[in-house]
Amino acid sequence: MIEVKDIQKSFGDAHILKGISTSFDKGKTNLIIGQSGSGKTVFLKCLLGLFTPENGTISYDGKIYSELSSDQRRDLRAEMGMVFQGSALFDSMTIMENVMFPLRMFTKMTKAEMEERADVVLQRVNLPDAHHKMPSEASGGMQKRVAIARAIVNNPKYLFCDEPNSGLDPKTAIVIDNLIQEITDEFNITTVINSHDMNSVMEIGEKIVFLKDGLKAWEGSNETIFKTDNDAVTNFVYSSNLFKKVRKMYLDENEK
Repeated sequence: MIEVKDIQKSFGDAHILKGISTSFDKGKTNLIIGQSGSGKTVFLKCLLGLFTPENGTISYDGKIYSELSSDQRRDLRAEMGMVFQGSALFDSMTIMENVMFPLRMFTKMTKAEMEERADVVLQRVNLPDAHHKMPSEASGGMQKRVAIARAIVNNPKYLFCDEPNSGLDPKTAIVIDNLIQEITDEFNITTVINSHDMNSVMEIGEKIVFLKDGLKAWEGSNETIFKTDNDAVTNFVYSSNLFKKVRKMYLDENEK
């Protein structure tokens, strides 16, 4: 579990995060949503330890990040996996070498042990025959799967995903959503996803934190988001006519 208490972050005169408190549960897909400029990217980078808040605390299973030594912070980072927007694979490395990269950084495994572990996670993300391909030979969906394999290869306790469906067609996006949710449940990971994809919100949003102007404006789940009367949430989530119709159908059905 990750617990956040009164996080505030500024850059010069720009006050980006204005006192956010929430928690992200283990074994659940936790989504951060909000319009561009709402502060969700800065918030995610604070959770990753890339930005240091001026006020507030972030704790990881009871360990408060600001109170850890540099060695303890390094150990904590080794327990984090990250799926970057655009996958961020190394073009000069094979898919196998990309997946092995965190093992080289954070473990003392032999090459054979790293290859065995990389093979296990590539099998898990349904890429059993992609080991020796280059990223340029893989489709966008395959690259996302490689990025997920790399993120989980070190058995992380915490998995962070920044717009994991960016650039994917709707069908492939659903496959990636389901894969992230399956892995989260299977390995009991605390997963935090920064997303603007409303399909992801509806499909895998077990916990949803909605940010607006640097504040937590609402939190709930993909079940309760249908029922909310929070105007900021409904205007954002149900901005399209299609989603407005879906919400109306849901509310009408549940009133019967």
